[in-house]
Amino acid sequence: MDIIKTDTREAFRKYTDEATFNKIKDYETVSEMWLDCVKNYADDTAIVDNGESYSFAQLEKDAADFRGAIKADKNIRVGIYSANSYDMVKAYLAVVTLGYTAVILPAQLDSMTVFGCCMKFGISKLVYQPELKNNTAIVAAKRPDIELISVDAKSGKSEDAAVTSGDTPCVIMFTGGTTGRSKGALLNNAAVMQGTVNGCYGYKDVFGQRYLLVLPLSHVFGLIRNLMTSLYTGSAMYICRNNKDMFKDVAMFRPTIMVMVPALAEMAMTLSKKFGKNMLGDDLKYIICGAANVPPYLIGEYDKMGIALFGGYGLTESANLVSGNPESLRKPESIGLPYPNQELRFVNGELWLKGKNMMDGYVGEDEDAYEDGWFKTGDLVNMDEDGFLYITGRIKEIIILSNGENVSPAEVEAKFNALDVIQDSQVFEDVTEGGAHILALEVVPRATEVAKLGLENPAEYITAELEKVNNSLLPYQRVSKITIRDTDFERTPSMKIVRNKKCN
Repeated sequence: MDIIKTDTREAFRKYTDEATFNKIKDYETVSEMWLDCVKNYADDTAIVDNGESYSFAQLEKDAADFRGAIKADKNIRVGIYSANSYDMVKAYLAVVTLGYTAVILPAQLDSMTVFGCCMKFGISKLVYQPELKNNTAIVAAKRPDIELISVDAKSGKSEDAAVTSGDTPCVIMFTGGTTGRSKGALLNNAAVMQGTVNGCYGYKDVFGQRYLLVLPLSHVFGLIRNLMTSLYTGSAMYICRNNKDMFKDVAMFRPTIMVMVPALAEMAMTLSKKFGKNMLGDDLKYIICGAANVPPYLIGEYDKMGIALFGGYGLTESANLVSGNPESLRKPESIGLPYPNQELRFVNGELWLKGKNMMDGYVGEDEDAYEDGWFKTGDLVNMDEDGFLYITGRIKEIIILSNGENVSPAEVEAKFNALDVIQDSQVFEDVTEGGAHILALEVVPRATEVAKLGLENPAEYITAELEKVNNSLLPYQRVSKITIRDTDFERTPSMKIVRNKKCN
């Protein structure tokens, strides 16, 4: 297929009104965007955390003070080791608007891993949450030259944001990359801003919204689509400190937009049906759903509640957002239209990317995910006649059968997941007692849909429905063993299903 260039944003114009669309503007740097936000939304609420509201002006005042605390003689890398909080947001803004590079360290890292990250990523200063101070002890003992700064530190000296350029490094985010091994992807200012602006396309009510933050800011989906797009649009963001309190926080803050992974959206839907009311609140208009495949079932069920659920596709390496689906009801299986300022290429089914949103590379790694300047995503993707993209699998998950046929588990799973009674599924290669290699299927039923049927033997019904789908598949795609689970699959921190190791 020829190279596809998305050098304009025109494909998204029809999904919002003209005034809103024209208000979406490009910035090259976070500093440039942030100073405009402070000017335009000074007295509006930017962050709500722990019972306190902070305006854009107050956030800039506190960020300016923190810039004074971290100011150095040269551009440096600053580790930010904290759970979601106002102080973490303040520290992140302070670091990147000084032209420094923020290295976002997940709060769950242990002390040895924190030390290893400081070494690997060349961290000069480590900003830590007071509750995590004990996990900085190894850094303090072995590298006293690395300055440790509490995230709530006050310097008493205000420092202005720096003038930087789009190619100035901005943030290092953890990613599994194309090999599944955790690495640090370096995103420059232009990439972060492209990802931020992409979050504005494809829906009507963009500016002045209310977001609830439930995803960790150490994940690119939380940092770019939740925090950065919220700030960019002059919206207020309520920080949910504990996901167990999510529904209580929803009732208090009444968000209009939520950024969620499918597993969380599924849980909210299940509880809404159980209690007979919308657990995400009557003010919620949009759910931006990503980090894993979005079941068409969820799109339809949320639409019945008056909530538009939009899926999409992105990578840490692409500053999160590659495509978004503004027509999720009409094309529920699609990951959407490609965002602007990218080039797409399909090589033997694999999606390759170039663009303003792409990372500068992995830090401290020999792995080269590029070929001739193209980033190889590892994802198998096709495009329909309307320009909408569809994922059909991942190269590393392809199962090669003994007859030479290649099976994409994701493509087959999508067929089973289309059943309302199936919440999630996994296809993998198994071995029988006789040593024969077969395709096997495990499924997690959708309890609410099964309960509605009122069956004496739900397993028998589910198995029969699965067999109907199985018989409709191509012969080499059909599974020989079906297991109905009574527990969920093991999941990664971003709620993706951990693949059965027999697949690999």
